[in-house]
Amino acid sequence: MSTFVIVGGDAAGMSAASKAKRDDPSLDVIVFEKGEWVSYGACGLPYYIKGEIQSLSDLVSVTPEEFREERDIDLRTGHEVVSIDPDGRTVTAENEDGEVVQPYAHLLIATGAAATAPPIEGTDLEGVYTLGSMTDGRDLREFVNRSRSEGTFMQPDSGPACEFLEDCTAPVGIVGGGYIGIEMAEALAENDFEVHLFQRSERVLKPFSEATSEIVAEHLRERDVLIHLESEVEAVAGDSRAEVLVTADEEVPVGMVLLGTGVRPRTALAEEAGVELGKTGAIATDEYRETNRSQIYAAGDCAETEHVVTGEPAYVPLALTANRHGRAIGQTVAGDPTEGGPIVGTAALKAFEMEAARTGLVGDEAAGEAGFEPVTETIEARSRAGYYPEGGTVTVTLTADQSSKRLLGASLVSEYGEGAVHRSHAVVAALYEGATISDVEGYDLAYAPPFNTTWDPVLTAAKVMSGRL
Repeated sequence: MSTFVIVGGDAAGMSAASKAKRDDPSLDVIVFEKGEWVSYGACGLPYYIKGEIQSLSDLVSVTPEEFREERDIDLRTGHEVVSIDPDGRTVTAENEDGEVVQPYAHLLIATGAAATAPPIEGTDLEGVYTLGSMTDGRDLREFVNRSRSEGTFMQPDSGPACEFLEDCTAPVGIVGGGYIGIEMAEALAENDFEVHLFQRSERVLKPFSEATSEIVAEHLRERDVLIHLESEVEAVAGDSRAEVLVTADEEVPVGMVLLGTGVRPRTALAEEAGVELGKTGAIATDEYRETNRSQIYAAGDCAETEHVVTGEPAYVPLALTANRHGRAIGQTVAGDPTEGGPIVGTAALKAFEMEAARTGLVGDEAAGEAGFEPVTETIEARSRAGYYPEGGTVTVTLTADQSSKRLLGASLVSEYGEGAVHRSHAVVAALYEGATISDVEGYDLAYAPPFNTTWDPVLTAAKVMSGRL
């Protein structure tokens, strides 16, 4: 019996395990997961912390018991793989009972990514959190619940920070204005915390357009989130717990700090086994997600992939990519070689009553660095027919290449429910097809007054861009 061993039990790992077993029931599929949770939606953690999702288990797509009993997968939680022997084709895992040496015919490394802490003092103090795992989410929810039960909040109009007493807490500080920072600002502000958001660059949401960043930032301010732009945190100060966030210009009292400064691929296990990394710092693979070591594959947040627009390796750790590549590997291992497919870096975000999406290369800087001759245009248009009693506006930013007229990317933002995210899907399809702006201008997009204007905002943006080109 051929054995398929998988290191890591989340999106890529369990997608590969399920697909391989489904396509070839004779395969012996073994998954080693060092934690207790598998197949969970980490993207839902901010909404669990906020309180919209009541139970952490609600984020689990398939339980360990279902994998074992219904899918016949040998899932071993509490097992940490500590070494890989590519020549002997074995992995060594440790659990509470000792070591396990497991031979394999095929191996998938799906070790994911780890939340990164900035290189500053004080990140090891009590009250400093990251959000990279289910355990992190549980700890943050407990912090919120504890604060709510004690009624220990400091509202924006409550004056200077209090001392740390049982009946009083200071504001919370979030370091980083990316996806996690924005989503957690909403989660904490909606639980009555005073939220300070620190961003070292001149705007939040750097992967999006400047217009999107400005609209989202203004909305955050309207919801009483205090944004500190061009404010790099130099230290977290306190005796045993976080009490103050220190920047070059100010010291802000806090009772909790969330570090939302990004993630890094977990590659140590792969590197020790002689698996090569790519120029992004993540594991390099071919189009079938196989590494330089025979029959060792890599997928998910530990691996890089190809970008449709640039044709170059990219590291964009997102859930769909992990699931898609894991499934492709499972199909390959089961005997049907399947490419994982490239990406365009599509992502979406909710910030209180705003929604935003981005895809491809957004803005002159990103497109210029990739070797294009970029042109960027931003328009604002109605989301529904002007006479329809509901609706709002959609702001669309398109970036194109001057010489080829090719669409390179887009950023969209609207009021929540007014379609910025769903409209981005047309742009995604255009990027995969290598469409020109003229091509996009001619798309036959749906129109009905409750859903759209005659000229969809994406079409309007393409018309304006066409004139510019």
